[in-house]
Amino acid sequence: MTQVTRRRVFYIPGYDPIHPRRYRELYRKEGAAQAGISGYEIALSPKTGGGPYGWHVASKMDGAEVEVDVEVLIWSDIVRDSMGHSIPATYLALVRTAWAYIGTGALWRLMRLRKGPVIAALYPVLFLLVQLALALGLAGLVMWGIGALVPGPGWLGAGIGALAGLALAAALLEWFRRKDGKFFAYYLMHDYSFSARSLGANPPALEARMAEFGDAIAEALAQGSDEVLVVGHSSGAHLAVSILADLIRAGRVPADGPVLSFLSLGQVVPMVSFLPRADRLRADLRYLSQRTELTWIDVTAPGDGCAFALCDPVAVSGVAPEGKRWPLVVSAAFTQTLSPERWKELRWRFFRLHFQYLCAFDRPGDYDYFRITAGPLTLADRYEGRVPSKSRIEAAVSKYTSVAA
Repeated sequence: MTQVTRRRVFYIPGYDPIHPRRYRELYRKEGAAQAGISGYEIALSPKTGGGPYGWHVASKMDGAEVEVDVEVLIWSDIVRDSMGHSIPATYLALVRTAWAYIGTGALWRLMRLRKGPVIAALYPVLFLLVQLALALGLAGLVMWGIGALVPGPGWLGAGIGALAGLALAAALLEWFRRKDGKFFAYYLMHDYSFSARSLGANPPALEARMAEFGDAIAEALAQGSDEVLVVGHSSGAHLAVSILADLIRAGRVPADGPVLSFLSLGQVVPMVSFLPRADRLRADLRYLSQRTELTWIDVTAPGDGCAFALCDPVAVSGVAPEGKRWPLVVSAAFTQTLSPERWKELRWRFFRLHFQYLCAFDRPGDYDYFRITAGPLTLADRYEGRVPSKSRIEAAVSKYTSVAA
């Protein structure tokens, strides 16, 4: 058993255009709440030195003191650049994304896994179409009304009505766009469109950024920490898979270096790996699942309607090899690790529940984000002897199983 006194944590967020300071504040607030519940001490201070955005953590847990440097591997600028800033661009993304998942047959395969994330994927499509129908209906009503009221030639009333109707329709669509902080339709549409645009392949800008992330992790592995922990949340999980696979293939994980651990949270891997051109990701899933250089724990919860809960990302993608070791699929079991009162409060807040893995639990089980990131045990030691969830899904469902050479 490795006693951890120093740890480096690299957090890879999902598709998020917001500055990473939100993750520092989330860690500060929720870490303090969990410390109060679980009876340990945890304190944050500013990061020193250069490199990615991050913060320093000092903790006292189970009679041990641990120093942690947390760094957020930022790709929010790529996310922002990928989000169409006009209403027509969003509707073009809708058509492209619908074709990518329906035309390739991926949607029907995904529905055989979990309904929640598929419904989450269909929601922006349906809601944006409802917005468009309302706008067009308003335009038609205004055109008819003005056409009937304006005296003179019929073409005059029709022309004025058309201009007024189109102006009001555009105004209604713009109102919906500005209120998307409540609806999340535009945000989710661009999220799913990001992978659908290239049918599962990574765009060049993202590949270049992933290489930079790999360099940062490799540098940490060459230094004096006891553990290097990579955390991939949501779509950040599949980025982490490829980054870590690249590092191991290139021989950049030293045998005598820090323990290498990978924690995937709320993963949505099948949304990408089920697409026809995701050969790179499928190859990386297959490769990483066999490696002894790391420990990979995958944590999801059926209560998270945005994740493919308890779906083994390697197995369901149809690339599980003989001798597969990883990931160990476990449940955060929200209905058990959150009190009935807290669960009732959060149950229908789907977006918030997708971030619960990074938050405090008032009835914590063996999953505690702050013990994992700031405690004295490595990820492997913490889950030593843990059996995978009995409810996990391992059926090979993907239509596309080709892998990159």
